[in-house]
Amino acid sequence: MIHTRFESVGAYLPTAVVTTRDLVAQMSYQPPFDLQSITGIAERRVHDKRPETFEDSFVLARRAAEDCLSRSRYAAADLDVIISTSITRFKDGDDFHFEPSFAHQLARALGARRAIHFDVSNACAGMMTGVAILDRMIKAGNIRNGIVVSGERITAIAETAVKEIGEVYDPQFGSLTVGDSGAAVIVDESTSEADRIHYVELMTCSEYSHLCIGKPSDRNQGIALYTDNHQMHKEERSRLWTRFQSDFLAKRGSSFAAEDYDYVIHHQVGSKFIRNFNGHGEAAFGTPMPESLSVVEKYGNTSTTSHFLVLHDHLRKAGARAGAKYLFVPAASGVVTGCVSATISSLEV
Repeated sequence: MIHTRFESVGAYLPTAVVTTRDLVAQMSYQPPFDLQSITGIAERRVHDKRPETFEDSFVLARRAAEDCLSRSRYAAADLDVIISTSITRFKDGDDFHFEPSFAHQLARALGARRAIHFDVSNACAGMMTGVAILDRMIKAGNIRNGIVVSGERITAIAETAVKEIGEVYDPQFGSLTVGDSGAAVIVDESTSEADRIHYVELMTCSEYSHLCIGKPSDRNQGIALYTDNHQMHKEERSRLWTRFQSDFLAKRGSSFAAEDYDYVIHHQVGSKFIRNFNGHGEAAFGTPMPESLSVVEKYGNTSTTSHFLVLHDHLRKAGARAGAKYLFVPAASGVVTGCVSATISSLEV
């Protein structure tokens, strides 16, 4: 049986930092609560806005891919597949591109001229969806390797929210939590259990898709995100993950405790969200959760890139241990949930 692994990981973060307090200060409507205390997000990175060095979604994605390739055994010309999963597709400033695909343009920019290339959209679960596709393609023997890449100039929705929020229950408040970034990961065949993706399983509950909608603003030029946070984060939605993973592991003849994860990485929505998910996990699985890794305090919610930004940040630290087993828990509008498990030994950052 063919197995897969994460061969290399890359990231790119803009240098400009905007604090939550500075962002809120720009609003004409001042909320009667402390957004930083509620979300746990102190700051986020924001793209370079100078015309000569403007960082759009494409630039962020390209730089993350270049970082990933810089520590891979593969050159761009060796890649069989490029999958772009950006939600935001800004290129050449404020132009929003659908065709040609971002993956096609990235292949040309990177020099991966022989690679199959296509875009995938699955909200904040985009990169995990791309990983799932590569995992299946490699296991089917169709390809040898591929890269999943995303660049998110997602603070465009925060810029709209600052202008438009006018009441305490405004559906754009969630837009104030986002940050810009790029991330990329190469997947290839695993020849050792010390470096292996054990499973990539996702589920979509489309009946909740109306709870979070991204679209052009109804009131200004620009894009906006309208989220019913009260309904989106109800306990029944939070428990979709635990029910899904419990059923999946039972079919494998396993349990959460038996999997013996060293770390868990949740989608970086906010510190309270992560604590709640870990609490639901402990209650549902009947066992303490593994150490929870997070960067939400300093980067905010970076949408599709969040899990791999956390992994990249963790691997940079001296305490990162080779051979550790990670559980990635996707969460996205749609609503998407799932579980991704991998043992990682040779990734270097």
